[in-house]
Formats: sequence, structure tokens, C-alpha cells
Amino acid sequence: MPKHGKKFRDAQARVPEGSTFQPTEAVGLVKELSFAKFDETVEVAVRLGVDPRHADQIVRGAVVLPHGTGKTARVLVIAQGDKAREAEEAGADFVGTEYVAKIKDGWLDFDVAVATPDMMGQVGQLGRILGPRGLMPTPKAGTVTMDVARAVREIKAGKIEFRVDRTGNVHGPIGKISFEPTKLEENLNAFMDTVIRAKPAAAKGTYVRSVTVSSTMGPGVPVDANLYRRG
Repeated sequence: MPKHGKKFRDAQARVPEGSTFQPTEAVGLVKELSFAKFDETVEVAVRLGVDPRHADQIVRGAVVLPHGTGKTARVLVIAQGDKAREAEEAGADFVGTEYVAKIKDGWLDFDVAVATPDMMGQVGQLGRILGPRGLMPTPKAGTVTMDVARAVREIKAGKIEFRVDRTGNVHGPIGKISFEPTKLEENLNAFMDTVIRAKPAAAKGTYVRSVTVSSTMGPGVPVDANLYRRG
């Protein structure tokens, strides 16, 4: 395992062991502990009480962050005819059916893929390429839709997708270190509200076990998970 540098260890030492923070305090501390020379991404990681090995306990969804992620996503839309024109007018970066073949040849210079339902016969062939990378369009995430213009606008405005991993965690970006604390907190709350609403009926016991926010290079700051244990 690689060892952390002195700056990281110094920052980590300022997070009291065993303590948790209110969201306002947590994002403020993440900003305070940031030491990188670039505008780090602020991320949230949530440990859930689900067993992803069971299909009825998969947690996935999408949320439009109120203040975006600080990064403009490159959007690919696989559509044809009028839907392709709508996607171009909405600001999609790449539009067309020819991208199916390009992806098969190794092209992956996009962040989010959107497809119309009639194209899923072709897009489905890309499952082994896009699936492991989290790039496969899905109806649940709103990326398989006839309303491609709306999908593109939402993604450009800061829509992100999340899916529980095999260890029972979900994570996602909630902004940049340069964001004001209030904007980071509002993005965090929007993300957590969506994760809570995505709770599977089959999930038993404590659903939200822990919540941690961190910057790209900085240590994790625990958020009081009791705030998200409703009902």
C-alpha cells in the first residue's frame, strides 16, 4: 500500500478520530484541509446497508445537483432523424448512430451517453464496453429517453448518476473546492435525498450506515449519518 505524504497526514490529524460533523461543518472542514494546487473535486461516499449481490437490493439513480459539479460533461447522444437534431440544438457534444461503431473501435471520449429507445438494439451490443465504465444508457437514469433535449440540458446543468458498488457503497462528485460552502452543502443534501428515496424495499436494518465527504487529495470527513436515517 502506498504511504500518504506529510500534507495528507497533517490534514488527517485535524479530523478527530471517532467524531462526526454536521453537513455545514463537514464541507467547511474539507475546504479548510485542502492542500492541492489544483481545484479539487469534492466527493461524497455513502456506505449502505444493502447486499448488492441481490437484484432487489441494487441502489441506483440520478440527481441534478443544484449547483452542478464544476465540470461540463461531454454528452454523446445516439439517435437519428429529428431526435438527433433536437440533441444537437440542446448542446450535445457528439450526436449520431455512427458512434456505435466508433465505441466498438475503442473511442470513449465522452462522459455520459444518451440513447433513444429505438437505438437500444444497437447500443445493447456495447454493454461489455460501457457497462463496467458506468457509461451504459439506462431508463432508470433517464438516459434512455425520447426527450433527448431535456436529458442533454439536465446533464449539462449538473446531473450525475450513481450506482451501488459490490461492497455496498455509492459515491459521487458534489462540486469543487472552489465552491462556496453553502453550494457544497446544498449539493450534498440533494445527493443524499435522492439516495434515500432510492432505498430498495428489500433493504433491512440500517440503510445509511456512514457518510463521508472528501476532496480529491484530502482525508475523509465523516458526516453524522443519523441525519439521513428517516422513518
